[in-house]
Amino acid sequence: MAYVIAEPCIGTKDTACVDACPVDCIHPKKDEPGFADEALIYIDPVECIDCGACVPVCPVSAIFALDDLPEKWADFTARNAAYYKK
Repeated sequence: MAYVIAEPCIGTKDTACVDACPVDCIHPKKDEPGFADEALIYIDPVECIDCGACVPVCPVSAIFALDDLPEKWADFTARNAAYYKK
């Protein structure tokens, strides 16, 4: 997995990252089923191309390269992958 969306996204779910992603690997989008039910949005660990385009547009600094993910949010790696069941 190249990038992970972590705890700061909860309660915000700003979708600027969705628009910035060149490979459409961040879901659910606002118009997709389940958007309202999810606490945050997720990056597909297989589809992500490690470009980093999503990082600077996140208004709450919730997106981290896997190697830079703070230890306190380590469980978000599994949460992102679980959303895609990968």
